[in-house]
Amino acid sequence: MKNKLIIAALSMVTILSLSACANTDVVGNFAKTSFAEVLEAIPDRVFEDNLHVGWSLISPDETERFFWSKDYSKSSLYDVMIEFDDTPFLNAGLDVSKLPEGTVVDEKIILGTNLGNDKITYDGDVTPEASFNKIVELYRSSIGYHEKLDHYNVDLGNGNKFEWAKDMSTNDKDIVFVVDPEIFIAAGVDPENIEGWTYASVPVKDASGKPIEVMKLLKFFDLQ
Repeated sequence: MKNKLIIAALSMVTILSLSACANTDVVGNFAKTSFAEVLEAIPDRVFEDNLHVGWSLISPDETERFFWSKDYSKSSLYDVMIEFDDTPFLNAGLDVSKLPEGTVVDEKIILGTNLGNDKITYDGDVTPEASFNKIVELYRSSIGYHEKLDHYNVDLGNGNKFEWAKDMSTNDKDIVFVVDPEIFIAAGVDPENIEGWTYASVPVKDASGKPIEVMKLLKFFDLQ
């Protein structure tokens, strides 16, 4: 009987510890609520993507989109990705043949990553917000916070990200498509001359937490 009481007590401590960790995950919790606010701000720009089995958030100028899967076991390409028109890059010198295979499809540049092969189940309705929350719950390491710009982000691999403002009322860059320029520079692109995109030094932290500056291609939008 004594052993059972000890085991029960230890189990309760474990449950309370896990609950405390979940409640203190400030980045994860605010990433969920802030992304939901973005979805609410532009409901007419969010669509179900039956081809890739997920959801798409389309930029105001309709030349970029952020995709996130609703079921990682059924994703036809990537679980999370950004897609944007290749025309500005071609005009800036892009030689498509020098890009990694599959980067350009039907005049669109696609950058993304797979999170896993999980068959995702939902307690309630399968909505864009619920599918995003699964990224936070199942692949928390893919969610980051950019302190300098006050943005949350989804890591798309290879230095590429999709970012959104923690608070749209105090930020003029509500959503940002962040692209590592190196593969494009290697393929002939002049990063200073990509129409609609900004080539800029961005403050980040390296793996050890040390502040550094890196060059990125940015396409940002104010949704309000």
